[in-house]
This record gives sequence, C-alpha cells and structure tokens, in this order.
Amino acid sequence: MSYRILVAEDHPLLRHGLKALLAAQPDYQLVDEAVDGREAVAKTLHRQPDLVVMDLSLPGIAGIDATAQIRRRLPQQKVLALSDFDSEIHVGEAMRAGCIGCVKKDCAPEEMLLAVKTVLTGRRFIGQDLASLLLEGVLHPEKARDTHPWECLSSRERTIFKLIAEGGTNRSAAAYLNLSAKTVEKHRASLMRKLRLNSAVELALLAVDLGLVNRPSVTGRMPLPVGAQAPLGA
Repeated sequence: MSYRILVAEDHPLLRHGLKALLAAQPDYQLVDEAVDGREAVAKTLHRQPDLVVMDLSLPGIAGIDATAQIRRRLPQQKVLALSDFDSEIHVGEAMRAGCIGCVKKDCAPEEMLLAVKTVLTGRRFIGQDLASLLLEGVLHPEKARDTHPWECLSSRERTIFKLIAEGGTNRSAAAYLNLSAKTVEKHRASLMRKLRLNSAVELALLAVDLGLVNRPSVTGRMPLPVGAQAPLGA
C-alpha cells in the first residue's frame, strides 16, 4: 500500500530534505507541498492525503491554526507537527488543534520516519526531546511559570503577532484570516498585554529577537520591491 503525504514547510532546505527522506521510502508518495498556512489548508482539502507533515511556524496562518481549520473540514485527517520550539505548551496546543504527533525539526531521520509510520497508523507520537519536556513540566510545574511570555500566547495570537511583525495592519490581518477587524484588534490588544509591549516598534523588535522575521539591513531601510527604485537623495 502506498501512503500519500503532503509536506507543509516554508524553509526550502528543510522542505526538500523531508521530501527526499520520504520519497526514498517505497511505501510513501509525495503528492504535494505547501509553503504557508493558507496554501497548506487549500492543498490538503483538495488532495486529502493520508498524512500532512505540518510546520507549526508557517508564515501567515500558523501551522496550529491551519491544522485546526483542516480538522474542522476533514475530522479524520492525520497531521504530524514539526516544532522548532522547546516548549511543552506549544506541543499541547498542537495536539489540541488536532495533530496526532509532534517532533522537533532537528530530530534524527530515524525518529522522523518512526513518527510518520506511527501517525499513519492512527497512533500518537511525541518525539523524544519533546516527551522529556512534557515530563519535566509534569514533574516541575513551577518551571512553567518561568517560560517566556510568548509561550502564553494562543495560536491565533501568534498568527496575528507574525502578520503585524511582517508589516500588516489590523485590516489586512483580518482580511487574510477571514476575521473582522474588531476581532483582530481584540487579539492584538491581548497579545500586546501578555508580552508587555507598548508599540508596534517593540513588537517588531521582539519578532526579530525570536527569529520570526529577518533583521533589517545595516542601513535600517526596508528592502525595496523587485524592480522598484529608491527615491533620489535616499
């Protein structure tokens, strides 16, 4: 039997590596790929693969939100999450959204293949590093209080955080997420309060520190669109 797999990952090197790893297995067929959350949802609904390997940090709609949207439409869809966060909170959110398994992006190829095989059978799988984090959280719950405030954001708040950090407005984020501007404004106020931020500038700087957006150029200017020219005297 050949299992049909869709890979949703925005980093080209990791996406191509995953595709190569899975394509080398005789029972797996790569049916499609996605580079952002919206594309992951659309292609999964269209292809209905046996498994979606989902990056939780996809641009635009985060992987957790994308998974929740997919599972609402396709309740039986199997999703394996890829996490680059060392947080039991992040793992818990992924599982509540509908992921059946979760592994770190830097896990060994053998663990990735074991995770894929396990999730395809409908059984849950947590990678070794993440399982240790979960156990640590159970044994030492007081340490959870010392985690970064980012870990306290909901998946929707993280998605809106990323959209705003990438230069979006409340209105553009609302249109992208099919929400009202008022709803986005409420989530934005909540995340600003949780992160103790007072301005969009502070939000952007935190996004850079967290590695969610690229650092600005040395000149401090934003990159120009392809084909655009800088104004005279700039």
